[in-house]
Amino acid sequence: MPADAPETSRNSTPTRPVNSRLEQRLEQFANHDRNALARLITLVENRAPETSAIIERVYPLTGHAQVIGITGPPGAGKSTLVNRLIIKYRALGKRVAVLAIDPSSPFSGGAVLGDRVRMTDHYKDSSVYIRSLSSRGSHGGLSRAAREIVKLLDAFGHDIIVIETVGVGQTELSVMDLADTTVVVTVPEGGDSVQVMKAGLNEIADVFVVNKADRDGALRMVSELEQMLHLRPPSPWAIPVLPTEAVRGTGVDAVLDALERHRAFVSGDAERAGRAAARRAADTIDIVDEEVRRRLEAGLVADPNGLGALLESVRRGVVDPYSAALRILGDDAALTNLVRERPR
Repeated sequence: MPADAPETSRNSTPTRPVNSRLEQRLEQFANHDRNALARLITLVENRAPETSAIIERVYPLTGHAQVIGITGPPGAGKSTLVNRLIIKYRALGKRVAVLAIDPSSPFSGGAVLGDRVRMTDHYKDSSVYIRSLSSRGSHGGLSRAAREIVKLLDAFGHDIIVIETVGVGQTELSVMDLADTTVVVTVPEGGDSVQVMKAGLNEIADVFVVNKADRDGALRMVSELEQMLHLRPPSPWAIPVLPTEAVRGTGVDAVLDALERHRAFVSGDAERAGRAAARRAADTIDIVDEEVRRRLEAGLVADPNGLGALLESVRRGVVDPYSAALRILGDDAALTNLVRERPR
C-alpha cells in the first residue's frame, strides 16, 4: 500500500448516516457508474452540505493513483501534452482521469472550460474521464474542491490522475500539494531560465518540458535550464529537462519515462511517509477551517437577535471587526452554539 494511503482499522469512527438519495449515488459510484461519479463531483465542487459525508465514505478507497500536476505559462501546449500522455497511458492499459483547472470569473464563478474541448478524442473511451473545474480565483489556480475531487477520481479506480492547472504564468505552488510529480511546461518564447526562476516554477518542478522544440531558441532554453539546475544544491532526484513537440508526439515517450522514474523514486523515498503525514494533517486543518466557517455563517443567520445583532453593528460601523471577533471568541456558550451542526 502506498505511504500516503489512508489508514483504516476496526476502531475507526463510523461514517455518518446519509440520505437515501445520496446513499444510492454512493452505491452506484462503488459500481463504477460514471454518471454517479459526475454527480458526486458536482456536489463537491459546489460545496454542498453532503461534501464531508461523501469524502468520508470514499476516503478508505484512496491512495492508489499516481497524481501528476502539469503547469506552466499560457500557450505552452499543456493540453496538447496531456492529450498525448492520455494516449500513451491508455496503450499501457491504465485508467486515466484529467482534472483541467479552468480560469473563472471572480463574479460568476463560470469557467472557460477550454481544456475539455481539446481532448474530445477520448470522450468515447470509458477508461478516460475528463472534467473541468473552475479555479474560482483561488491561490495557485486551484479551488479548495480540487482536493476532494482528486480523492473521488482516485477512489473510482483511476490509475493516473492528471491535474492541468490554469496557465497564469505565475507560481502554481498548490499543484505541488496535490501531485506526486509536477511537470513544468515552458516554450522557447517563454524567455530564458531567469524568467522561469522569477516565476518560481523551478521550485516546484520534478520534470521540465521545453515544448515546441522545433522553434528557434529551444536548445538554448534547454541548456539554460540544465545550467540553472546544476547550480542548485545536490538532490537525490536529478530533474530532467526534456524537449518535446507535443503536437507531433515527439519526445512524449521521454516524458512518460521520466514520470515513471519519478514515481519509482518517490515510492522508495524514505521521507515520503513524513510528507504524506504532513499532507493529511494539513488536510484536516483545511477541512476544519471550511466546516467551522460554514457553520459560523449559518449560525449567525439563524441567530439574528444574538451574535447576529453584533455582526449587524459591525456592518453599520458601530463596532469594529476586531472587538466583535474577540467578543465572539470570548463567549464560550455562544461560540459553541454557533458552530454546532444544524438540521439541513
